[in-house]
Amino acid sequence: MTERAANTSGNRGRDNPKRERPVTLRPMAPIVPPVNVSGRALMVVIAIMSFLCALTLGTVTMVQEKAEAWQGDVSREITIQIKPDDGLDMEAALTEVRNLALSFPGTLSADIVDRAATARLLEPWLGEGFDMDELPVPRLVIVTIDETAPPDFTAIRAQLADAVPAAVLDDHRAWASHLISMARITVLIGVGILALMFATTMLTVIFATRGVMAGNRHIVEVLHFVGAETSFIGAEFQKRFLLIGLKGAAAGGGMAALGFLLLGAWQSNSMATALNDQVTALFGRFTLSGAGYFGIIGIVILISAMTAVTTRLTVIRTIREIDRQRADPSLAEIG
Repeated sequence: MTERAANTSGNRGRDNPKRERPVTLRPMAPIVPPVNVSGRALMVVIAIMSFLCALTLGTVTMVQEKAEAWQGDVSREITIQIKPDDGLDMEAALTEVRNLALSFPGTLSADIVDRAATARLLEPWLGEGFDMDELPVPRLVIVTIDETAPPDFTAIRAQLADAVPAAVLDDHRAWASHLISMARITVLIGVGILALMFATTMLTVIFATRGVMAGNRHIVEVLHFVGAETSFIGAEFQKRFLLIGLKGAAAGGGMAALGFLLLGAWQSNSMATALNDQVTALFGRFTLSGAGYFGIIGIVILISAMTAVTTRLTVIRTIREIDRQRADPSLAEIG
């Protein structure tokens, strides 16, 4: 009886085994710790330098484009100015000058600058509401010429002197060369400033990245001691710092691009105002072309890549220092 009870008890034990608890695996923590205070500081530094570099690049691009546009406008246009004189019918003189200019081969078009446009040109300096009849304001005829086969300026001047003695032809050659030279010098100065800014950005990013990596030296040592390969350690840190560099550079470049967009929108929304006319006359339009925006994107990519490469090289250098110190412990004491 006792033996049967024991067998029955054993069968129950085999039929109803204890239910094992399910094994729960902890989520694997990243090998490289997430962004800490030093990582955020590096991101801010990258954002600031990227913003300055992108801002400089955009400004240089705009200056270069404006210089090319000015050069093209100067070479395509001449101006005939008619000064007010006693007994001179200004409107009739403007029409006669326009027709005379169109009679020469090499002249494509001639447009009279009307009173409203003349008043708008003078508003930034004389203010609104002035009476043009009370001031000896000259009137203009803008003539577009063929750059490849320009008209005979000497012949035009001679006929203007006979037909309308108060008319003066300005072919802009006197100051066009100075303007072109100044524009080229300005572009060269801008390129030099851009090169200095870019070099400063690269050095700042390199030293800031190396400084942050110095705080992660213990992680590199642990991974190296447990047998992780140098390429694996470098790749892990490279991915982490590439993300940091990309976020910072994108933030800085995005702010610079947004600044150019806002300036362009402000100029577009404030058309036909004296302030806008004055700003446009002095600095031109604050519009950045596609080449400028692509340049900003290139800066973002380049700075991000520089951060990643610097991180990888720093990891390799750190591991070599660790190996040298293990081979010669006296080096660790000196360090």
